[in-house]
Amino acid sequence: MKYRFFVSISLILLSMNTFSQEELPLSLEDLVPGGETYSKFRPQLPRGLAFYGDRIIYTKGDSAFLVGERGKDAVLLSVNSLNEGFGEEKFKSLPRISFPYAGQSIARLDYKGDLYLYDIVAKKQIATFLITKEAENNDFSVQSKTLAYTKDNNLFVMAKDGKEIPVTTESNLGIVSGQSVHRNEFGIKKGTFWSPKGNLLAFYRMDETMVTDYPLVDASARVAEVKNIKYPMAGMKSHQVTIGVFNPVSKQTVFLKTGTPKEKYLTNIAWSSDEKSIYVAELNRGQDTLQMKRYDASTGKLEATLFTETHPKYVEPENPVFFLKNNPNQFLWLSRRDGYEHFYLYDIQGKLIKQLTSGKWEVSSTIGLDEKGENLLYTSNEASPIESHLYKVNLKTGKRTQLTQEKGVHAVQLSLSGKVVLDVYSSQYNPGKVAEINVAKASVRIFNVAKDPFKNMTLPEIGLDKLKAKDGTTDLYYRLVKPLNFDPSKKYPVVVYVYGGPHSQLVTDTWQGQARGWDIYMAEKGYLVFTLDNRGTSNRGLDFENITHRHLGVVETEDQMTGVDYLKSLPYVDAERIGVHGWSFGGFMTLNLMLRHPETFKVGVAGGPVTDWKYYEIMYGERYMDRPQENPEGYEESNMVEKAGNLKGRLLIIHGDQDPTVVPQHSIQFLRSSVAHGTHPDFFLYPGHEHNVQGPDRVHLHEHITRYFDDFLN
Repeated sequence: MKYRFFVSISLILLSMNTFSQEELPLSLEDLVPGGETYSKFRPQLPRGLAFYGDRIIYTKGDSAFLVGERGKDAVLLSVNSLNEGFGEEKFKSLPRISFPYAGQSIARLDYKGDLYLYDIVAKKQIATFLITKEAENNDFSVQSKTLAYTKDNNLFVMAKDGKEIPVTTESNLGIVSGQSVHRNEFGIKKGTFWSPKGNLLAFYRMDETMVTDYPLVDASARVAEVKNIKYPMAGMKSHQVTIGVFNPVSKQTVFLKTGTPKEKYLTNIAWSSDEKSIYVAELNRGQDTLQMKRYDASTGKLEATLFTETHPKYVEPENPVFFLKNNPNQFLWLSRRDGYEHFYLYDIQGKLIKQLTSGKWEVSSTIGLDEKGENLLYTSNEASPIESHLYKVNLKTGKRTQLTQEKGVHAVQLSLSGKVVLDVYSSQYNPGKVAEINVAKASVRIFNVAKDPFKNMTLPEIGLDKLKAKDGTTDLYYRLVKPLNFDPSKKYPVVVYVYGGPHSQLVTDTWQGQARGWDIYMAEKGYLVFTLDNRGTSNRGLDFENITHRHLGVVETEDQMTGVDYLKSLPYVDAERIGVHGWSFGGFMTLNLMLRHPETFKVGVAGGPVTDWKYYEIMYGERYMDRPQENPEGYEESNMVEKAGNLKGRLLIIHGDQDPTVVPQHSIQFLRSSVAHGTHPDFFLYPGHEHNVQGPDRVHLHEHITRYFDDFLN
């Protein structure tokens, strides 16, 4: 259920077809992902941006090009040249290309699930990894040229000789190795971690045998089949995780002696530079105490507990320790201990040397060190809460330099040498630019500018601004999309689009203010569309986020109603026609607004909604609500099932029947309560879909949502 504000380069680099003039109105096929013509209306940026040394490359058609001066780009390699080098017609199209070895011409080629290492200068194949279709979670060690991957619940490695070595041989499917654990919370995105030289492989082993099976029903079979998943609900038994260290030479595994209690979170795994130690941020199940521990990788023994962080609400580590290039005995740690995410410099004995950055703003990502290892590059929202910029900070003096100057949200990548940054960014009126930044000189060269795919078209007006929360001091940023051909003398219906939960920020200074295609579509149809980031959302500091602790939905609703009060003050808003729509946490917020303020909202559409937090999973749910037995009043206050009798307006609930995140039980229990209370929500089920409706069916989803507002709000 997480959303991230700082979008990865892979999501920004959408290289789309050239726009041809179309007549309004734009359709959902044009504006919604999965639509047949969706790509025509996305900004066109280069595909496959990467580094070849300190030169930037991109792909176009069947070739990869080196970016040159003044637009004089040169072909680096092509499908034909690759096939000539391999001596056979191996590639029908250009593979995904990267150059993972500093100062070398060896390319990594990813093609149809297989991996190749190829020297583009010598035109020689270095290594081939032919991966079976069953393999997942591929993790390649550049240094040792060894691949780790999973098949079903077991972990394997393959050296460049192509031989497969089993790391685990578990027969019980409830024991899973080499995969992400703790339901992807705490910044966990994978389950394998190669040591710096690739000699050892650390991996997660998760025992879920003690977790209750949760049944999902697959109705596509002739006789519907039960698909059990492991789903640890708040307050119930959790899975148990350990960390193994596998040696591909000896084929032996040592497990870290992480001890008891076994129900805890082992997060943010990092290797020491000499491969002798593993650093783990261990968090108790209550998530209010973090201990940074160092383990001996050869014996699994605990070497030291370096420091402890506590908070009366929660501590949420999301980044591993980061070792310095010039001093492997020192590392950086990101923490919100002063209320905002900042860097702290430690030595390996756990002594705090200094706080490196500070201020009422948040570091969002660690990019790397410059060529000499003297400056740390990172992104933050120091310039504006709704922007993201690249900075460098000197490790000795603490002097900060902003390297990106154009406003907006910048997604960056650093070359292996630390000399050059690739910067891809957009802002509200900038559909996208790609730039090369010289780190030492802090100079910027823009080499690609996306065209506005809506050029010569009249679109709805999109505005960004902010309001004060009811405390009189806190800024709440919002976006308002006005109807096409807006007439301030008319009265318009409003749809409030809401998410409102942790790890989200829907209002940013990106292309079109981060407005969704559906927002534009509804504005074309004569609706105002309003979105506000309430307290509880991200990138505004710990107090802004954790004010909702143990009472999810209460403060968030208060802030959303501040936005509604503002809307009601506008002369062109029809206060009798206000609707609300959201998905996941936004579905929960839709119910909060409809049921806590039934006199205000005429129509609502809640997708995949949490209706009772005791049905949600442990890691996320207990962080923000504690266990049900510890916080019965908070769970009752946030329980939408018990408030089903408050419903007055028209409410549509939508759920995927295979949803493993917000399980269908949430909607079923709400419907049961509605029957008992004599209220009448509508319900729509998407067969075969999980938490989000994807692909072509996503257009159908938005058609269905639109029809509901047209029928009952317009």
